[in-house]
Amino acid sequence: MIETWQQALPHGITLSCRAAGARGRPVLLFLHGFPEAAFVWDELLEHFARPEHGGYRCVAPNLRGYEQSSAPAEVSAYRAKHLVQDVAALIAIEAAGQPLACLVAHDWGGAVAWNLANQQPQLMTRLAIINSPHPGTFLRELKTNPKQQAASAYMNFLIRPDAEQLLAEHDYRRLWEFFLGMGAGQDGHGWLTDELKARYRAVWDQGLTGGLNYYRASPLRPPRPEDPAAAAITLPSELLTINVPTLVLWGLGDTALPPELVEGLDAYIPQLTLRTVNDATHWIVHEQPQRVIAALQAFLQAQ
Repeated sequence: MIETWQQALPHGITLSCRAAGARGRPVLLFLHGFPEAAFVWDELLEHFARPEHGGYRCVAPNLRGYEQSSAPAEVSAYRAKHLVQDVAALIAIEAAGQPLACLVAHDWGGAVAWNLANQQPQLMTRLAIINSPHPGTFLRELKTNPKQQAASAYMNFLIRPDAEQLLAEHDYRRLWEFFLGMGAGQDGHGWLTDELKARYRAVWDQGLTGGLNYYRASPLRPPRPEDPAAAAITLPSELLTINVPTLVLWGLGDTALPPELVEGLDAYIPQLTLRTVNDATHWIVHEQPQRVIAALQAFLQAQ
């Protein structure tokens, strides 16, 4: 049974949340990406809340800018420090002074999770990342690999001032292509059903600007002649090290985030468990939820 509510945070932001499991139990926190929403985690919330699977308190917020969460107008409000502040504040409320049993994150949620794990590792016992590039390998590939620069070119479309208008045209045609172009429907995974489309429309109808502002606020994107972007950035190693046990689960068919992004991760993550899936894409949570559940269950039970 999924419960929903609006969670006010001390710094004036409200996050619309979904959860399963009893308060007071060890907490799993799930962070979604673009152009998604918290509901994508429902199957995992219900699974891990069951006593036979750990009996966790499972919480999935809609990140700022999404669904009914606060959506500040300024692009600067979507910089990493503010997103990290939101999640840290939610952890303080839900986990009541204890570290999370695990922070689980995909896509942009993963970008927030990497930052939080680096800056405040005491807030979590474990970290699980699903197809979300570590900033160290992502910056490396954006700077040096034409394959990654081409794969990430869509990011420069999403920062256009008219991106909202273009994405909404013709019943969100470009957003459906965003799913299909990154693998939905391949290999027999026909997950993008009419029912799921209706759930996505209901979220997107509430506005796309918040989600797009993540891209506009981030310097990590392919260089353009008028904007050097990632080419001008350096990140010191102390901002990249992850000192908690970390699972990275990666669908190798991800056309936006090629497999080179998982090469060299152990230089940043001493306690790394890397699991790759050949027949999965960026949307592995939709395509193969049972595969994701099994990997996460094994990680949570590992000593």
